[in-house]
Amino acid sequence: MTFLGKVVLITGASSGIGAATAIHLSHLGASLSLTGRNLTNLEKIADQCNKERKPFLITGELTNEDDTKNILESTINHFGKLDILINNAGTIERGGIENTSLDQYDRVFNLNVRSMYQLTMLAVPHLIKTKGNIVNVSSVNGLRSFPGVLAYCMSKSAIDQFTRCTAIELGSKQVRVNAVNPGVVITNLHERSGMSPEELSAFFERSKTTHALGRPGQADEVAKTIAFLASDDASNITGATLPVDGGRHALCPR
Repeated sequence: MTFLGKVVLITGASSGIGAATAIHLSHLGASLSLTGRNLTNLEKIADQCNKERKPFLITGELTNEDDTKNILESTINHFGKLDILINNAGTIERGGIENTSLDQYDRVFNLNVRSMYQLTMLAVPHLIKTKGNIVNVSSVNGLRSFPGVLAYCMSKSAIDQFTRCTAIELGSKQVRVNAVNPGVVITNLHERSGMSPEELSAFFERSKTTHALGRPGQADEVAKTIAFLASDDASNITGATLPVDGGRHALCPR
């Protein structure tokens, strides 16, 4: 599998799955445009990438429309084209219907769904030119129902439908669109949701009983699946929402 000559834009590349994907693709030959809010963290990830092709770094807030436009335009101006878009950036808020505020709902949907819609819309003309593809990072929460993270679950279901619909729309133009649906992955996502260190430790421990493989996943496992879907090896796959969740989707929610 090689990505030599391919220009890849990855959002949320400064940590977690996005960072792991950037590092993995760089060593497969990709030319990377990495975006995130924290330049220091982006630079740390860039230092772990293939030294022969230094990633192009862009800081910005995806919920800001002008920043999103700048991310895409800067990538095109720097590389001259775009082959692959990896929509990875996302956030989570804890709460159900009784205690999730509209502000929380808006924060989740603005980043997880609205910004993805805008960036994809801007990227599509360039992907049509290269007959490129898109990989969206969704979640097992888009496939199954779980309590306590209502807005997040809804946003990931929206991403799954967005993936399928755009795959149908862009198929005749030879642009593929797929999604990965991770289960619990050991990243800082849950820590950012407000979990205490004790809660986080208990959550990861409990994940051993809620995943068929008996453990939470690692970011590099998701990254390798993203790489497959983005590669020519997956040339006949589009509209797929692929669980990368250690069998979490096959078990009853609990």
